[in-house]
Amino acid sequence: MSRTPRIVRRPVPAHGPWPETMPLLLQRIYAARGVLCAADGELKLARLLPPQALAGIDHAAGLLADAIAAGHRIVVVGDFDCDGATGTAVAVRGLRLLGAADVAFRVPNRATHGYGLSPALVDELAALQPQLLLTVDSGIACHAGIAAAKARGWTVIVSDHHLPGPTLPAADAIVNPNAPGDGFPSKALAGVGVVFYLLLALRRLLRERGAFATAEPELGTLLDLVAVGTVADLVPLDFNNRLLVAAGLRRLREGRGQPGLVALAEVAGRDLATLSASDIGFALAPRLNAAGRLEDMALGIELLLCDAPARARAIAERLDAINRERRDLQQRMVDEAEAMLARLAPAADATPPALCVHEPDWHAGIVGLVASRLKERLNRPVFAFAPAEPGSALLKGSGRSIAGLHLRDALAAVDARTPGLIERFGGHAMAAGLSLDAARLPEFTAALQAQVAAMLAPELLHDELPSDGELAPHEFERALVDALRLAGPWGQGFPEPQFDGEFEVVTWRVVGERHLKLALRVPGRERPLSAIHFSGWRGEAPPRRVHALYQLDADDWQDRRDVQLLLRHWQPA
Repeated sequence: MSRTPRIVRRPVPAHGPWPETMPLLLQRIYAARGVLCAADGELKLARLLPPQALAGIDHAAGLLADAIAAGHRIVVVGDFDCDGATGTAVAVRGLRLLGAADVAFRVPNRATHGYGLSPALVDELAALQPQLLLTVDSGIACHAGIAAAKARGWTVIVSDHHLPGPTLPAADAIVNPNAPGDGFPSKALAGVGVVFYLLLALRRLLRERGAFATAEPELGTLLDLVAVGTVADLVPLDFNNRLLVAAGLRRLREGRGQPGLVALAEVAGRDLATLSASDIGFALAPRLNAAGRLEDMALGIELLLCDAPARARAIAERLDAINRERRDLQQRMVDEAEAMLARLAPAADATPPALCVHEPDWHAGIVGLVASRLKERLNRPVFAFAPAEPGSALLKGSGRSIAGLHLRDALAAVDARTPGLIERFGGHAMAAGLSLDAARLPEFTAALQAQVAAMLAPELLHDELPSDGELAPHEFERALVDALRLAGPWGQGFPEPQFDGEFEVVTWRVVGERHLKLALRVPGRERPLSAIHFSGWRGEAPPRRVHALYQLDADDWQDRRDVQLLLRHWQPA
């Protein structure tokens, strides 16, 4: 399936003042992302939005404080993705820091329990005899599970960030910036951010109650976990989230991170001293997520709660092995999906506004990654489906969206127009999930495509690749690479800088069967630049001259401390 993306340079508004030491290029990059002066870019935790702005947080903190004072058993119920795992670890570690003597956690199994606090999970939790349940990164859609927990006499607090349905569950307290009527200025908090805020409110309440005989617990020790979960969940890095992520990255770079995250960075071959949000997204988060996708996220949470470096290293190596298995399975599924789409719509102008792909032997834990990969290549909202378990007639689907389409709203509209078609759904703007009967997949596909066509402006389907402009020959230097790496955090809604320009292709070769390794010459620079285009082999030699979109990356092979270009797209110049 072909497409012809267009490179578009980001507009740069008037900006300043900045310190004289700030490179002009970096000033331009910040301004294009709405950071117009030094004050706008000052990432100090003192500027964090106050917890009291979250509706329901004081009531939830009061319930937790009462449970701690009474010595009640608190069970944290997490989720099987990276946001849920880090959020669970933040909750368990934070509650223990704040004096809770009896804290346990459980995370649903993707195949056995499905998503969130389900009645089946409540039945299993009964053996723990909890008196209070705290959900993390889930709960807002778990009406039946919460009702079952309440029927057993348990107190239930929901901490979540997903969009609610038309009614709220009957929990004792709900903390969710996206709940109706909540006035919290940032709607972009991840699940881990919400529970961190709840701990801040709990600490303030305990302080007022005189619960701390000595020094007050330092919750800042949890910010590395908050950073990892926030980046991994692809929530927009608005100013508040950038504060949280920047603080967490500082802890990791200074060698003060949790042993589990340090071990993950080591097995991934990442240098803690220069760790970036990109390293979290491409190295730490996938290894942590692999446990929930293919096995049990309890292993990942165990890593995040581990304080013994040797044990943490052993778990991290196990997760690294699971992640290698995940990559192989994902590549097979992506190859099958692309072959399927090529048969259905070989031309770009025949591509529908939304796509649904499914194979009966796909793994339900990997379909979100397949949807993400296809969305990036085709610039279309994509849902990928797999049986809930082998041989099941129930499909689990995971979707990824493009800018301009709120994916959960699209599902809600389909559900309203065709009641009973979707058995269950949830999510947010850029990612959503659902379950439905396999026999009704064609009906859902048609309904989704009609809904997306009605909601999405046609021009948004024309793939535009934003660029921060052209670099001068002298700017291809290692100092700029290092400055950009530390200038973030970059991520969703605050994208990592990428540039474009024309290059002469000096040499090229195929590596790893699907990647291109090139040497590119830029006018005015004597030595060619090394470049790599992952999955860039198109079956034919690249042209002599190319117009390329790229990111700057470090090339530390054999300690050379050089620069290489990560090509994101190229076309004949």
